[in-house]
Amino acid sequence: MCGICGVIGGEASSAEKYVRKMMGALIHRGPDGEGILIRAGAIVGVRRLSIIDPRAGHQPIFNESGDVAVVFNGEIYNFRQLRCDLEISGHRFRTRSDGEVIVHAFEEWGEHCVEHLHGMFALAVWDGRYAAPAQLGRVFLARDRLGIKPLYYSVANGVLFFASEVRALLAGGALERRLSRQAIEGYLLFGSVVEPETLIEGVYSLPPGHSLAFELGDSIRPEPRPYWNLSAKADHVAECAQSSVSAQTQLRALLQTVVRDHLFADVPVGIFLSGGLDSSCIAALAAQEDPSMQTFTLSFHEREFDEGALARNTASHLGTRHHELLLSEGEMQSRLLEAVGALDQPSMDGVNTYFISLAAREAGLKVALSGLGGDELFGGYSTFQTTPYLAKLLALSRRLPAPFGQALSQAFTELSRGVRRGARADRLRKMAALFSDPEALPHSYFFTRMLFTPEQLDSLLFPSTIAGDDDCRPSDAPSWIGALVQLAECAKLFKGQSLVRYFELRHYMRNTLLRDTDAMSMHHSLEIRVPLLDDRILAFVESLPDRLHPRTRTPKPLLSEAAKELLPVEVLRRPKRTFTLPWEHWLRGDLAGEVAHRLRNLTPSLASILNSETAYSIWTDFLNGRTGWARPWSLFVLNEWARLSIDNPEFHLERNRDSASQVAAS
Repeated sequence: MCGICGVIGGEASSAEKYVRKMMGALIHRGPDGEGILIRAGAIVGVRRLSIIDPRAGHQPIFNESGDVAVVFNGEIYNFRQLRCDLEISGHRFRTRSDGEVIVHAFEEWGEHCVEHLHGMFALAVWDGRYAAPAQLGRVFLARDRLGIKPLYYSVANGVLFFASEVRALLAGGALERRLSRQAIEGYLLFGSVVEPETLIEGVYSLPPGHSLAFELGDSIRPEPRPYWNLSAKADHVAECAQSSVSAQTQLRALLQTVVRDHLFADVPVGIFLSGGLDSSCIAALAAQEDPSMQTFTLSFHEREFDEGALARNTASHLGTRHHELLLSEGEMQSRLLEAVGALDQPSMDGVNTYFISLAAREAGLKVALSGLGGDELFGGYSTFQTTPYLAKLLALSRRLPAPFGQALSQAFTELSRGVRRGARADRLRKMAALFSDPEALPHSYFFTRMLFTPEQLDSLLFPSTIAGDDDCRPSDAPSWIGALVQLAECAKLFKGQSLVRYFELRHYMRNTLLRDTDAMSMHHSLEIRVPLLDDRILAFVESLPDRLHPRTRTPKPLLSEAAKELLPVEVLRRPKRTFTLPWEHWLRGDLAGEVAHRLRNLTPSLASILNSETAYSIWTDFLNGRTGWARPWSLFVLNEWARLSIDNPEFHLERNRDSASQVAAS
């Protein structure tokens, strides 16, 4: 696990300076070492977190002849099998690392090598094999299928910059720190920035399952190309397709294999354990491989949010060495600035991962397994029920004459004003939005994930005064709404649960959960692995018909039945609960004064885009029970992120210096 960065094109001495600054901003991702590749037309850097072959797996790592090199961030779980195949083809290895497998895979299969890699990765390959006097070679960038690992890029003055974090790109010093209004719109609508946009104008995320390739010396025109897409349905039908019992048996065996592969490391590995089914299943399978496995749980004084007791019982049942971090309001507040500052992109989620990652790192771990992905794959979210219901209402609203739709919208709006339960009031506003403008979003699913309604956005955002265009904007996704439209078009291939699963994996998982998990864990130099999002699990689940995902009182019945011999009955039968911090209480406690002050006095870069009076009114609505905690909290995080990353970049420069000092001291 590492952080990577690079500059393609431009003047060599300036490019090296930029890369070294970006490497300095990535020390937290790789405190164990660094490397740099300097070639004509391309300079690539890496910071390394040593997990596999710590002594010999240094990057950049080369082939035998030294004319192909790679830096990468992530883990390749099938690298041992790939190594055997490549050795049979005549390739010679000097290390035991998975990174060296990528080098030889690129030699063997070229850009198609990514189709052979199963894992999480963002990589950069320098290929100098065919360099001639008139050519400088090639650079190839790629990101894993689901976007578990991030990779960002930007073009300035004909030079391409790329890095594992947006803040590293900014730290290089060549890009302007300017907020993207379009990205803010997407953030307000969903509580996180919608890819391929980032909150920085002109900086983009390489989409999952995509690559970029450049001939060094040519003009730079980023054109991401897909090598894999979830919309391409699984190309086989599982043998268990006719039987739920055989589906459960096959899933159990597959889970055992996948968890075993994800446990492979030359450093200790732990498990994030909540009270839920997903993480408990992973912990149970991991404990079979290593009975001394360490598990980690967050607990709270607020009993209605606390899962500590259930996780404690599960850990006792499994025999793991259990750690429980009691997170109080005071402890959260004392680290709030650092936690929000750890977000590479603002998000209403993620703070929980910051604290549990801190606990794991303080226990001496470099790797932890998470149950992330279970709700998306096995139908754990309420969106699996509400999306079909809203689809019917949306179809009705699109058939209604406009006056009738507006009348219904007004009725729901009036109802929301009389409600004193924030969550219910927000649901009524969503219904009002659905009837007011049914064409505002391209599918009913996006109404279920909506944070602020389009009407609220109109009041929150000042009218745009700049009509700009951007030569770097990817042609396949001109804006966040374009990305959603494309997503909805691809989703026409799916029906039933597979339709919602597609949206959850390609929208909520991609834009919120995976990004937050990566940023918050890597802030503590901790690698999080997600076995349930393994390519093999995904392919298996996608091959199953919906009837093998039955709707029962038992949450996620397919996974529950596959794990029933491993876990206590209270875990298997426990109704689905959304794991969240006690923000509803904390925002009414000592934190209230800080939030109120920040929303009343927005940071300058955001104040030119966001109406501070409207932002503050969201806060008072929360205090009066007219909206839930997520809306004022999301505005607070957005403001703090802009303040720390745009208006006060010294915060991150100081953090980078502290990280460098800690690395030097160790």
